[in-house]
Amino acid sequence: MGTPTSRDFYARDKEEQKAFLETTWCDHCMKADLGMQEPVEYELEGTIFIEGQCLQCGQAVYTELTDDDI
Repeated sequence: MGTPTSRDFYARDKEEQKAFLETTWCDHCMKADLGMQEPVEYELEGTIFIEGQCLQCGQAVYTELTDDDI
């Protein structure tokens, strides 16, 4: 597996940030749209990810951006 390349989540427009922070899936809670805090954006092997912490349980949540998201 390659090395992640850091990206600036806060360079995105405010509406896009809000959408990514609210539209989540938590594997620990097994629920959608609980929200995310402390987002970190990076690119790994050509795929862009946003990783943060679930607002309900604090576990890691990941969003993989598709071509539709970019």
